[in-house]
Amino acid sequence: MSTYVMTIDSDTEDIPLETYSQKAVKDELLNPDFTFDLTGDPYSDLLEDRINEPDIVKGTRPEPISVDDIIARRKIAKRKREPDEEDDEGSDEEEENSEDVDGFGGIEEDEEDEEDDPLATSDEGENDTEGDEIASDPNEEQFDDAESSSDDSEPETQAEKERKAAFFDSEVGPSDTHESFLTMNISRPIIKSLTSLGFHHPTPIQAATIPVALLGKDIVGGAQTGSGKTAAFIIPMLERLLYREKGKNAAVTRCLILVPTRELAVQCYDVGTKLGTHTDITFCVVVGGMSIKSQEASLRNRPDIVIATPGRLIDHIHNSPSFTLDNLDILVLDEADRMLSDGFADELAEIIKSCPKSRQTMLFSATMTDSVDELVKMSLNKPVRIFVDPKKSVARNLTQEFVRVRAAKESERSAMLVTLCKRTFKNNVIIFYRSKKLAHQMRIVFSLLGMKCDELHGDLTQEQRLRALQQFRDGQVDYLMATDLAARGLDIKGVETVINYDMPGQVAQYLHRVGRTARAGNKGRSVTLVGEADRKMLKAAIKHGSDKDKIRHRIVPQDAVSKLAERLEDLKEEISEILREEKEEKQLRQAEMELKKGQNLIEHEAEIFSRPARTWFQTEKEKKNAEAVSKAQYEAGHEGSVGKGKQKAPAQETKPKRDKFSGLSRKAKRRKLAREEDHETGNEGAIKSAIRSAKKSMRPSKIGEPERHPVKASKTREKKKIRRKLVPGRGGGFERDLGQSRHEGARAKKGDIIGGMGKKKGTKRKAK
Repeated sequence: MSTYVMTIDSDTEDIPLETYSQKAVKDELLNPDFTFDLTGDPYSDLLEDRINEPDIVKGTRPEPISVDDIIARRKIAKRKREPDEEDDEGSDEEEENSEDVDGFGGIEEDEEDEEDDPLATSDEGENDTEGDEIASDPNEEQFDDAESSSDDSEPETQAEKERKAAFFDSEVGPSDTHESFLTMNISRPIIKSLTSLGFHHPTPIQAATIPVALLGKDIVGGAQTGSGKTAAFIIPMLERLLYREKGKNAAVTRCLILVPTRELAVQCYDVGTKLGTHTDITFCVVVGGMSIKSQEASLRNRPDIVIATPGRLIDHIHNSPSFTLDNLDILVLDEADRMLSDGFADELAEIIKSCPKSRQTMLFSATMTDSVDELVKMSLNKPVRIFVDPKKSVARNLTQEFVRVRAAKESERSAMLVTLCKRTFKNNVIIFYRSKKLAHQMRIVFSLLGMKCDELHGDLTQEQRLRALQQFRDGQVDYLMATDLAARGLDIKGVETVINYDMPGQVAQYLHRVGRTARAGNKGRSVTLVGEADRKMLKAAIKHGSDKDKIRHRIVPQDAVSKLAERLEDLKEEISEILREEKEEKQLRQAEMELKKGQNLIEHEAEIFSRPARTWFQTEKEKKNAEAVSKAQYEAGHEGSVGKGKQKAPAQETKPKRDKFSGLSRKAKRRKLAREEDHETGNEGAIKSAIRSAKKSMRPSKIGEPERHPVKASKTREKKKIRRKLVPGRGGGFERDLGQSRHEGARAKKGDIIGGMGKKKGTKRKAK
């Protein structure tokens, strides 16, 4: 283990530590200096467009609440209250900061007992050749079993191999290896755009994908993060659209790119517009958080390529009358493994239902699966598998570092993070957290400590999210506090370090997080705080490393962590006050919005209620169920960090079984009982036919046909009916129940024998 897990004993980061032999890879395949930002920035363009739009009146939408403004106000108020003591406190704080920076001495003096124990207990170790544990502990075999079960490279059964052979196309496509875009039969306008961007040689995923995509085949592709998958599906898409039918009447939406996050949609839009600079192909971004009216106006022009997130796309399919996917030719799913998960299952099924079956479908992701059970949802037609990185390893220039957090030191995890950022990683750092609440709290902590930072998660408005990304790209902030929202697809140039505040629960999540750095041949570093419950994920991450010499154990000095822990303890009250003040401002803002909404309803009631109601393909109950499934799936990925015996029992076991009549009113209960009774007696069909005939008779007549009038019965027929009713002997069951005979009470006729006084049988009456 000591040969590949190294201990960092100083702060020097400039000395190269590469002592391994790497296979020869052509430098032109991944150009570190390549960027799409030569003709503008997508985030600044979108923000400027929103700010400078002439039809939006300034002040209609309130400015979002900023934590920096709250902190600045509190500092000003504190200076006014204590003008004399502020200078002394400032000097003391500067001395403390200098002590924190200069007093972080050599690590070997503080943690001598840790050098021989990198991320292992006293009776555990790591093998330096395969990364497996030496079985000196009786419980270690369980760790190995758990690791092998979580690993993606499990041996396939013969039945699975046969299913995949029947599902996928046996032909891989053109066998020619392309080292230049000029040999791929790409049109001149696209070659000109690639040349102007400085993009001359295709990456491995592009060289393998573009020729197959130009043939119109379905594709399931996977490659490392930062290997150019976006251009791999946009270039053949543009090439096919150059030969589309043109004209005013032929304008239809032919291509759709589905992405899981809004920021990734903006990035794809940027790449597409730059590659299609010298063509007449139009793009449109359809994501949540933006003006829905402006998106409807853009879709009315029928753009050639639509880049969308699933929710807003379904909204436009149901509520924008001019938008349809009936003429779609190409469907692309970026980060397809996330789109195929249970959280997007209902939305994806609805979108697939709206697309024609004759389309071409392409799926791409860094952690793409080839499971037939997952891919069958997409109705693929003999797809071609293109996996440049079948092992799903991290980038070859990424250095992975792990910081051990002992069970007794879990409360000092935040102090460890601040120590790392104050001491070593001072700029271009993305820090990933498990929850939005924790990311927001740490953003306040960093701001109070004078460290420039911003946050990116789902609780922010779209404008705040884009602005945070733009400030981080421009270097205005050094740290970006993010959730897994920013873990997929985002290509931010210059990211040097990725820090995981906690180990993610799935290997795919870990690969996507650390994939934000070391992109396109650049060097990068990832630092992960590993707890005692994360040992299983740690071994999986080591197995997915591209080179064992790039895996190291970082040790943080305990005295520095203790100092920061004391400072954070002193800041707890300040942090709680800021959170309370922010909550009050949000509640006040919400009350103002509700008041404004009520005023608008009173003043413009007729106009508001005249608008057609927006529809959705799910009921409120189904939407809540889908949200619960997505949340449960996300939380299931973090079960590895929960200790044994602390897992909650399933909610279904504790819930009592509901009766079939529970929650029903008395009237609904009687109806249900009547239906069941009819079903048992067999009268259900007759009742349904009677209902159908009644509904049919109530239908209005078609346009142009004379109105149907009910035929009135003649008077003679009515009289006959009355006479029939009055005829004696035709009584109902009431008379029969009274014991009356059929002829009882009728007038006697001539010749009837009454009371035995008539003739007897066989006798003749003598004539006088």
